[in-house]
Amino acid sequence: ALAVKNFTLNFTITNLQFTADMQKPSSRRFKSTEKVMYHYVDSLLQRSSIGPAYIGCKVMAFRSTKNRDDTGVDAMCSCRDEPSDPKFNSTTVYHELSKMTNGITKLGPYSLNSQSLYVNG
Repeated sequence: ALAVKNFTLNFTITNLQFTADMQKPSSRRFKSTEKVMYHYVDSLLQRSSIGPAYIGCKVMAFRSTKNRDDTGVDAMCSCRDEPSDPKFNSTTVYHELSKMTNGITKLGPYSLNSQSLYVNG
């Protein structure tokens, strides 16, 4: 059986204003924002060291932060946990994502709160 390893990815976007409809997974705003986030996060993870084992991510929630103009993003990601692969290491992935996002400041057209990236696996 294929072992799958799940990990969470959290970060805050400082130039995407949170709106109430972003809390509803059925809303058009949630769906369109989710699609855009998926596009950027997906391409980063595919280029990272877990790339070959990477399965995908799903946005679980968008949330409001202390600063109303920011939007927090919570995603659940998966990768295959194969014995031949180096074991998934959230620290390594954190450092790679940090480098790929210009020190946790840029994700495509979005600006990130540099203190907000959290990888938990």
